Amino acid sequence: MWNTRGNPSSHPLTLSRSLLTDFSVSTTVAGLVAVLVGFTSSIALIFAATQALGATPSQTASWIWALGLGTGLTSLGLSLWYRKPVLTAWSTPGAALIAATQGVPMVEAVGAFIVCAVLIAAVGYSGLFERAMDHIPVAIASALLAGVLARFALEAVVASRTQPLIVLGMTAAFLAGRRWWPRYAVPVVLLAGIAIAAVSGQLRPGPVAWGWVHPEWTTPEFSVRALVGLALPLFLVTMASQNLPGVAAQRTAGFDIPVSSTVGATGVASLLLAPFGGYALNLAAITAAICLGREAHEDPARRYTASVAAGVFYIAVGLAGGAVAGLLAALPRELVIAVAGLALLSTIGTGLASALRDEHHRDAALLTFLVTLSGVSFLGIGSAFWGVVAGAVASLATARRRHG
Repeated sequence: MWNTRGNPSSHPLTLSRSLLTDFSVSTTVAGLVAVLVGFTSSIALIFAATQALGATPSQTASWIWALGLGTGLTSLGLSLWYRKPVLTAWSTPGAALIAATQGVPMVEAVGAFIVCAVLIAAVGYSGLFERAMDHIPVAIASALLAGVLARFALEAVVASRTQPLIVLGMTAAFLAGRRWWPRYAVPVVLLAGIAIAAVSGQLRPGPVAWGWVHPEWTTPEFSVRALVGLALPLFLVTMASQNLPGVAAQRTAGFDIPVSSTVGATGVASLLLAPFGGYALNLAAITAAICLGREAHEDPARRYTASVAAGVFYIAVGLAGGAVAGLLAALPRELVIAVAGLALLSTIGTGLASALRDEHHRDAALLTFLVTLSGVSFLGIGSAFWGVVAGAVASLATARRRHG
C-alpha cells in the first residue's frame, strides 16, 4: 500500500515543514477541481432539498455553511492525521431523497438527520462496515469504482454536443499536458477551459453576495414518520451509494485507510452539524478519485495534500457560501464536467485494469461495472450497491462452477 507515513509526527514544527514541502501546484489544483466538481454537481439538489422541507433563505444558507464546514474540516483533519488523501463529501443521493420527501417539516427532518448520523457513527466505529468491505473481492471493488467514475466521464463526452469548442479544446490541452507536462495536465485543462469560455463569451458572471454565512440552529423533533420515511432511507443510501464506492476508491488507488474510524468520524461530524443543516457526511468517491490519482502528484506519499487543499476550499465554501456559489455559477456546466471527466481518466483505467486482471473474477467484475454504470435505482438505492450485489452473486456462482 502507498504512504507509509500513517502516523503523524509528534513534533508540530516537523509536521508543518513536511506539509509545506509536500504541497505542490498540482495537488492544490486537484483539490480545487474536486471542490469545483463536488459543489457544482450537487448544489441544485441541496436547494431542492431545503425547499422540500420549507426552509427559509437563512436556513438554506445555514445548510451550505454546515455542509461546507463539515466536509472541509473532516477532509482536512483526517488527511493530516493519517497523512493519506481522505476526502469526504455530503450525500448527493441523500439530497435527492430529501428533495423527494413530502409532508415532513424541517424540525422532524433534523431529528431524522440526527438518527441517521448516530447510525453511521455506530456502524463505522463498531467495525461492521469495514468487515463487510473486507469480504468484497478487489476485482469487484475496482469494477465498482470504474463504473461510478465512467458514468461521470461519459457525461463529459456527451457535453461535447452542446459545447464542442470548450470540451474539444480542453481535451486537446489535456493530451498536450500529458505529453509535455504530465504533472500539470489537470491545471492546464482547467486554465484552457476558463480561457476558451472567456474568449467565446461563455462565462456568466452574475451578482455575488459578499459576506459571511451565519449558521441557524433548528431544534430537532423526533417522530416515527420521519424515522421510517427519512432517517433509515438516508442512512441506507449514504452507506450503499456513497461510503461503499468511497472505500473502493481508496483501496483501488492503493491507500489502506482505517475504514472504521473515518466512517465513524463522518457520522460524528454529521451529528454535530445536523441542527444547522449538515444532513449526512460520508467518504467521497468521484471527487476523491481526483485527489487519489497520478494527476494529483506522481508521488503517492504527497497526494494527501490534495485533499488537505480541498478541505481548505470546502471551508471557504461554507464560510462564504453566497460569494463562492456566485463565482462558481459563472462557469459553464460543460467546463466543470469536462475537467472532471478528463481528470478521472487514469483512475478509470486503473480500476478497469485491476478489475479484469484476475480471470476468475472477470465475469463478476464486468457485471459489477455494467450495473453500476447503468445508473439503475431500485428501492431508493442507487446502482453502486446493486452493482456490488450483482458482482457478488456472479462471483459465488462462478466459484461454485469452478469447484463443482
